[in-house]
Amino acid sequence: MEESIHVLLLVVDCHIPHAQSLKQKRAVVKSLIGRLRARLNASVAETGYLDEWQRSVIAVSLVSNNRRYLQQQVDIIEQLLRASTGGLSVSNIEQHWL
Repeated sequence: MEESIHVLLLVVDCHIPHAQSLKQKRAVVKSLIGRLRARLNASVAETGYLDEWQRSVIAVSLVSNNRRYLQQQVDIIEQLLRASTGGLSVSNIEQHWL
């Protein structure tokens, strides 16, 4: 019997309009990354706009043998992003199935 492996990469483009410094931005982003890692047991990293105060790109990687489970995790990620503190808003979420 052949086993299936599903890999999902989410690329989240974020805007943090209230950040007035890299320090403020990184506090918001670090908090969000910590919540995503703790809740989902996912690989999460800030991957873009590292030196800009009010923008960030966050990549989330998930692996499972069940595609439906990964889609449920996307719903949880979207809920966490909407509930995030620090004035973070999501500009775009891209899904890449590998």
